[in-house]
Amino acid sequence: MIRSELIQKLSDENPHLYQRDVEKIVNTVFEEIIGAMARGDRVELRGFGAFSVKKRDARVGRNPRTGESVDVDEKHVPFFKTGKLLRDRLNEE
Repeated sequence: MIRSELIQKLSDENPHLYQRDVEKIVNTVFEEIIGAMARGDRVELRGFGAFSVKKRDARVGRNPRTGESVDVDEKHVPFFKTGKLLRDRLNEE
């Protein structure tokens, strides 16, 4: 599901809300999650999962075409860990 599909589904399920208001709500939620992660905070949505930021140290990598050594800088990457409820629903039989 992409953002526009989420907005459309929420609008359809809540006919008392304008679509532009639903779009503002969805965008605000995503911006807050992004902002918190940019600050290095952890964001937990109970039953769904937790977003956090992991640090990858600098290292020496290889260029796959030439085999030449390349310095790879330290970087921060997003990490998502699923919640128990989501895992259980995905693995239902």
